[in-house]
Amino acid sequence: MIQTPEIEYRPKEEIKILQEKLLVEFLSYLNSESPFYKQLFQSNHINPSKIRTLENLANIPVTTKDDLYNRNEDFFCVPRNRIIDYITTSGTLGDPVTFAMTDNDLDRLAYNEAISFACAEGKPGDVYQLMTTIDRRFMAGLAYFLGVRKLGAGIVRVGNGIPELQWDTINRIHPDTLIAVPSFILKVIEFAEQKSIDYRSSSIKNAVCIGEPLRNPDFSLNTLGRRIKEKWDISLFSTYASTEMSSAFTECREGKGGHHHPELIIVEFLDDNDLAVPEGEPGEVTVSTLGVEGMPLLRFKTGDVCYHHTEPCKCGRTTMRLGPIIGRKQQMIKYKGTTLYPNALYDILNNIRAVVNYVVEVSTNQIGTDNILIRIGCKNYNENLEKEIKDHFRAKLRVAPDISLHTVEDVNKIQYPETSRKPVIFIDKRENGK
Repeated sequence: MIQTPEIEYRPKEEIKILQEKLLVEFLSYLNSESPFYKQLFQSNHINPSKIRTLENLANIPVTTKDDLYNRNEDFFCVPRNRIIDYITTSGTLGDPVTFAMTDNDLDRLAYNEAISFACAEGKPGDVYQLMTTIDRRFMAGLAYFLGVRKLGAGIVRVGNGIPELQWDTINRIHPDTLIAVPSFILKVIEFAEQKSIDYRSSSIKNAVCIGEPLRNPDFSLNTLGRRIKEKWDISLFSTYASTEMSSAFTECREGKGGHHHPELIIVEFLDDNDLAVPEGEPGEVTVSTLGVEGMPLLRFKTGDVCYHHTEPCKCGRTTMRLGPIIGRKQQMIKYKGTTLYPNALYDILNNIRAVVNYVVEVSTNQIGTDNILIRIGCKNYNENLEKEIKDHFRAKLRVAPDISLHTVEDVNKIQYPETSRKPVIFIDKRENGK
């Protein structure tokens, strides 16, 4: 049975000592096995054996997504015959990057997800319904499967989409917990209402929500989270992860941010100049992946921006917590003098009942500044709907993007291209976009 690691309840000083011990081992491994980092150390006259504290990390240049794109195979640290699983990133902000995982990496991934599910009240004997793909070179679906197995729970692999099949599975297998993108949970609820399914009396008690934030920076539920809870009073747990970090930050019952697993990853929060931001200011999540064999990363800037919190949680853990992701650096929009992240647009759209689905397109206009077009799918609309939607944006953001109304089916085709593993709701067509 998986139990929460004792280190997550220890004083911060003990957590730091553990991380620094693991850091020394990690840097030695990189200097021995990684073509990319070996060259990085040499070209910057860095002796890795001199880096012995978390503070010393600031002496090492950060790794960026461009490094991964341009020198993908130089990050591999093992020969081909030790690679068990090949994975690619989703390519949301550029071309996909290939990641190679060894047998030990898969064990580490299973351990990470098992303790993450345990953080979200998971226990042996539970049954999880996996509503994401496990194929198409996607790490997340595989990670969830391995983690649930490690936890000692059951899992039914339904995959994404097809609300009818989701409900058939719920009625047949009686799972306790959904693993799903939260906006799809709303579609599952809508299908149940259309088919007169008594979803509130189903076996589902919890949902582990991936891919979209459920909370505002103050941890209150955002529009998407509120809409789910208003319809279906199940427990919602946010989880944040990425292929690059091979680790997850998952909420406990307190719902006050994703908990850090210090034995798996070192996390920094940096500004545009790669300097650490103090608690209370947003910073870019920057990670060093402890214990990864196949393709470890050192001081990798994820592009995701959030707040972090260091006070102990009421659940008893003393580890750092990540707040909800505010947005991605590369997706930041400068629109009519206002700085926006797409999440601010999504929250408004999710609060407009007439909006069924949408895609946000950002492009460069004739004078070289950002332009926003939102393609909105709605079932019933009148000539005033476009004005009403723009008024919502002006009231919340002081600016209104261009709006284009479509059928739900047409927007759905844009959201789900054949090659995508998850819905596409942001398209960057800017001249400087990836």
